[in-house]
Amino acid sequence: MTDKRIWLITGCSTGFGRELAKVVADNEEMVIGTVRKQEQIGELEALNNDMIAGVVLDVQDQRSIDNAGQFISDKYGRVDVLVNNAGYGTIGPIEETSDDEISRQFDVNVYGAIRMIKLVLPFMRKQQSGHILNITSIAGLNGFPGVGIYNGSKFALEGIGEALAAETSHLGIKVTNVEPGPFRTDWAGRSATYNESTIDDYKESAAKNMDSIRSVSGNQVGDPVKAVKAMFELTKLENPPLHLPLGGPAYKRVGIKLAEFKEEVEKFEYLGKPTDYTEEELEKLEQ
Repeated sequence: MTDKRIWLITGCSTGFGRELAKVVADNEEMVIGTVRKQEQIGELEALNNDMIAGVVLDVQDQRSIDNAGQFISDKYGRVDVLVNNAGYGTIGPIEETSDDEISRQFDVNVYGAIRMIKLVLPFMRKQQSGHILNITSIAGLNGFPGVGIYNGSKFALEGIGEALAAETSHLGIKVTNVEPGPFRTDWAGRSATYNESTIDDYKESAAKNMDSIRSVSGNQVGDPVKAVKAMFELTKLENPPLHLPLGGPAYKRVGIKLAEFKEEVEKFEYLGKPTDYTEEELEKLEQ
């Protein structure tokens, strides 16, 4: 057992997960970092042999999750911070994405995160403390052509995070949906699954944005190290936010979304709002 905070971070082989594991460990807090292959453990632990313990875990495999839970219970007996980082992006028009790929996208990005949440909640409820970070995306707040299925998975995780916060705040458990914009990780490169568009009707919408995503891969303005440092600082706040966009493009998109949403709701209020029973109609129904 240890008095240091215990972090459980999924998806530590590359990207945000790997960088966050290093930052947490360098700040002398314990990291349980998950990877999908046994041979990746040594490379992860080499970042800080004293403070990082690698475990093989696939968020699609309940048995591997149960094994990780037993390891945590036996060695540490607690989890203070869960970072639901494991995930990937499926890129392609909704119509041209196969049912199998849609199921896989939701199984990893949504059901996988839920499985991890269920794993840590018994620890956190017992402690009456904890912080869950869901790494969603600006794509969990804005729909974009060519990434509709990915959008759907991240929109779902946003809603789950908001509901979880409402369910657990009185237990001392905090929840934050972290919403990165474009960062210089492998998300749009080898980590992505591209479903090529062959329907001409999507040439100027989905296919155009897919080409744009490819073209910026490796040249994004977001610095992953700065991002994970912000995540680490977030967990030290007494009253952390429910939402934390990361990077200038994310804040720009949030601003546009809020303004457009407000304008649209107000413009069509005349149509949507008067759909309740009137007071007179309610009185008649109650007679």
